[in-house]
Amino acid sequence: MTSVASTDRATSSDGTEIAYERTGDGPPLVLVHGTAGDHTDWQRVRPALDERFAVYALDRRGRGESVDTAKYALERELEDVAAVVDSVDEPVVLLGHSAGALYALEATLRTDNVERLVLYEPPIAEVGERLVPAETVARIEAHLDDGDREEAFTVFLREAAGESREDIEALKAAPAWGVGLETAHTIPREIRAIDDYRFDSDRFAAFTVPTLLLSGGESPPFMERATALVDKALPNTRVVTLPGAGHEAMNTAPESFVETVVESLRSPG
Repeated sequence: MTSVASTDRATSSDGTEIAYERTGDGPPLVLVHGTAGDHTDWQRVRPALDERFAVYALDRRGRGESVDTAKYALERELEDVAAVVDSVDEPVVLLGHSAGALYALEATLRTDNVERLVLYEPPIAEVGERLVPAETVARIEAHLDDGDREEAFTVFLREAAGESREDIEALKAAPAWGVGLETAHTIPREIRAIDDYRFDSDRFAAFTVPTLLLSGGESPPFMERATALVDKALPNTRVVTLPGAGHEAMNTAPESFVETVVESLRSPG
């Protein structure tokens, strides 16, 4: 059974209030959701995580209970995650999914309060690569302009996240579907910001935080390449693949996701 939730807020560097929901009891685990989501993206795995951790599931800016700002920049997302991490009074395990994994990785350079890091398929491009074609972004924006959030979200899942038709259908039965429709307008700005991001491995040469890299066995090849890129750059990593899972394992393979995370965190860093 999920414990009683309480909502609190951390103040980011630019003064933006970032909300997070706290449940469970135990060592602190901070969860960072991906694109077109909010803290409820973790709803299918929260009860099991609550049994083992004090879970802090944040709403990224402009989603859920968190405030948005007129001007968007990827750097603000990193500061937001660091602000939530720093609001916890002991070192945390920081777990990010997709775009949230990228922000969790970068945020760890901005705080000393992360003791373990778990990243599920951060969207990081190799040199000269674009993760999402410009025509896909334009099509998403056209659907949004027409008021068709469902088609905009579906195009994102299929063509940007590489989700299978089966996983998209499964996602429609999860809370994350309704949240995705509600936050679909944030998709284009985030895709553009991530495409402009350049991963500099030299910045992580002295990175000491033990890092678990998770990937789905059925995820698209570009996500496997991104995971390999981070694995090569960080000195202390371990890669675990979830057989049969795609990019949305928290929703499509929740039992496997929780089991893998918990077992991996039991092992020495």
